[in-house]
Amino acid sequence: MKISGRGRAVAALAAAAGLATGAPAFAHHSFAMYDNDHQIKLVGTVSRFQWTNPHVYIELENNDTSAKVSHWTIECANPGILDRVGWKFNMIKPGDKLTVIVAPLRTGEPGALLKQVTLPDGRVFGNGAPAGKAQIQ
Repeated sequence: MKISGRGRAVAALAAAAGLATGAPAFAHHSFAMYDNDHQIKLVGTVSRFQWTNPHVYIELENNDTSAKVSHWTIECANPGILDRVGWKFNMIKPGDKLTVIVAPLRTGEPGALLKQVTLPDGRVFGNGAPAGKAQIQ
């Protein structure tokens, strides 16, 4: 079967469009913005829990040592990874008191990557295989 010049152009355009739309599936941001060498422990109250792709987020109100409340945004793995290590979409609710070990942002802003969470009932969960074992320094 012979393909015309126009047919080849359409096929090439379709192939290019397919590659262009497939590329974002391989893209991902780095976790270099978090200081994994200086993990910290926070105790606070959940204000929001987002079970969404591409990452799950915990919004935590933390009382620091001066009794000042700070709002932390804690990034977790994606729902698929968390589900495989035992998390459930409804296991954290606003108002829950949590203890978390996190790798804070290198900028000093109140944001972090989750390493470990302890729920109000005492159950402890990690952030899946990529996060590694929590170690407070």
